[in-house]
Amino acid sequence: MRRTLILAALIVCVLTITWGQSPYFQLHDLVVEERITDRRFKHALIEDLIHALPTDRFAVDSLGSSIEGKTIYQIKVGHGPIKVLLWSQMHGNEPTATMALFDIFNYLKDSSLWLPQDQDLLSQLSLYFIPMLNPDGADRFERRNALPIDLNRDALRLQNPESRILKEANDRISPRWGFNLHDQNRYTSAGKTKNTASMSFLAPAADEEQTWGSRRQAAMQLIVAINDTLQYYLPDQIGRYSAEFEPRAFGDNIQKWGTGTILIETGGLRDDPEKQKLRTYNFIALMTAFRNMHTASYSNNILEEYEAIPLNSRRLHELIVRNATFSMGGDNFVIDLGFRNSEIELADTFYTHGTISDIGDLHNYFGYHELDAIGLTLSFGGIDTTLVTQSSQLASIDAKTFIARGHTYLRLDHEPTREDRMQTTLHLLGPRQKPPNYLDLGDSPALLLYSHDAIVGAILNGKYLML
Repeated sequence: MRRTLILAALIVCVLTITWGQSPYFQLHDLVVEERITDRRFKHALIEDLIHALPTDRFAVDSLGSSIEGKTIYQIKVGHGPIKVLLWSQMHGNEPTATMALFDIFNYLKDSSLWLPQDQDLLSQLSLYFIPMLNPDGADRFERRNALPIDLNRDALRLQNPESRILKEANDRISPRWGFNLHDQNRYTSAGKTKNTASMSFLAPAADEEQTWGSRRQAAMQLIVAINDTLQYYLPDQIGRYSAEFEPRAFGDNIQKWGTGTILIETGGLRDDPEKQKLRTYNFIALMTAFRNMHTASYSNNILEEYEAIPLNSRRLHELIVRNATFSMGGDNFVIDLGFRNSEIELADTFYTHGTISDIGDLHNYFGYHELDAIGLTLSFGGIDTTLVTQSSQLASIDAKTFIARGHTYLRLDHEPTREDRMQTTLHLLGPRQKPPNYLDLGDSPALLLYSHDAIVGAILNGKYLML
């Protein structure tokens, strides 16, 4: 019954595709790996999923181990003459493409789900996947490996076992195509615009002169094909990564070693904190690439369309407060304040910490959230005189009650822990800690917003709270 329903859904999705849509969009719901639901999945989970792959279609090999002894796997599917090598999570906290790879495995393992254009895919392509190249970093949700070294700056020295595994795989396979799969900062914009660079692409240079060899040009043409497909879902939200040559990086060197390499950097998307929508778009991008490879249809694309993809910029903040009045030294100033968030790890979860990222005229910068504070005054909040002795009290505190009294800080009888800070939006101070009384980059002040003498809201931890 389930198979019948899936096939019926597939027929409907193919028949209802409208101009510009990709059949892989509707298909993705049917193949999504349901055990991966957020960005902080661990090596043990993907190891379970790899071992569950059917051996009649997938060849699974251990390529070696990380510094901390975790197995790094290669999954091969297909037996065609066009060899493709894909590696993900070289940086442990960049997991979006890894999610999409396991969705691709779910698609490829069941031929009853294949779209008509993919019936001969595995006879034309040999796909080699290395998901989670940096399992030690992934388990910590950190960029670097256990040493800690940035693996993407170790392509020449090859000091790390993970780096050697990737280099040896590339040498052994000698792939025609390579996909270097990453995540980028969510504050990256597509050009100097308000649009998030939700996905960015690059055909990396193989030398300082950024010359155009035939393999690099083909990668550019393939990127054009992917961009054309994704624009339907991410209009004006596709960027082009900087082509500045990095002599230590794997993408640049694998291009130099003869593989047509494509860098995919997944950025941010509004209302998609765990990147589940972006996971879908990674699935579409890679399946679109595979389809173009085995038909060679990408070769008709013109290189000018690659160069027309806007270069990445950094025009985004998490929050921008515009046109607020701030007093200093007896004078009033009209300022804009930008805030950006960082993620603070806490066991298997996290909380965000917002700090000032810019101060001044930010009219040509943009925020995921914006507040026009024209006519409003910013000032520092006060400290509530109640001494909090129990961390368990924090979760029951009504922040708005404190803010309405002009208080944005609570004093604890101990130094605040990460667990404490996760319990409340109010800012916490230790027994002798003083709150800031000035604005500075990198700080996280707790600010009140006044309309005349009435408190109308607060900026806490880089977020606006309205009363």
